[in-house]
Amino acid sequence: MTAALLAVAGAVLLWPDGRSAVRQRLAGLSPPDAGGPWRRAVPLPVAAAVVVGSAGALLGTALVGVLAAGGAALAAHGWRARRAQAADHARLSTFTETLAAFAAELRAGRSLEEAVRGAVADCPDPDVAAALVRAVRAPGEPRPPMEAAADEMPAALDRLSAAVALSARTGCSLAAVVTAVEDDLRARQRRRRELLVATAGPRASARLLAGLPLLGLAMGSGVGADPWQVLTRTGTGQALLVAGVLLEVAGIAWTGRLVARIGR
Repeated sequence: MTAALLAVAGAVLLWPDGRSAVRQRLAGLSPPDAGGPWRRAVPLPVAAAVVVGSAGALLGTALVGVLAAGGAALAAHGWRARRAQAADHARLSTFTETLAAFAAELRAGRSLEEAVRGAVADCPDPDVAAALVRAVRAPGEPRPPMEAAADEMPAALDRLSAAVALSARTGCSLAAVVTAVEDDLRARQRRRRELLVATAGPRASARLLAGLPLLGLAMGSGVGADPWQVLTRTGTGQALLVAGVLLEVAGIAWTGRLVARIGR
């Protein structure tokens, strides 16, 4: 069984996808970037499930491998979602600062082209710079999906495009609208930080809940018992192991849902 699982793991990691050869896939192991061939070929949750599940089957039983694979997939999915959310928040902060620079350039009397060039000159994120330039120079055109990553950014770009189009038709001031959009984004970011502080306790409880089973195994081994042997080699222990894992996943999911409801 263990050999079969290891063979499946190797097959998943090396399965060709029609876009790159096996050596290209292996070359993508070091170091992969967000859009590298490794990330395109094998999703992170799948790779984590295969590797951790194979290790669990090798060290324990097939049941341990299946449960470990599911847990690893869920953990990798959550980690990737948190990274994507952090990247969205960082992109939105960069966009807000770029808007502030754009508004300052407009208030200084620069023309629209000069103002947008000055605003994006020091922008550290090329995607944010491209989004601002496109909203100013081509208002009303659809945006690529990358520019709609953060929730607030599409609405801000729509408001900016509408303001540019209105200013071009009527000659009204654009600086006031850009400043209003910037102030709205800053207010939303302050509210997000306040929500993070308010939900710090439930999120810490979820992390503690995730680590309690490992603490229980360590304590059981410390007092001379062998909980791992009982959980993996006996029928009753395996049933308790499955029930415990399901309750653990349900508890973490419920805590995450409560935190999400608080943040709405």
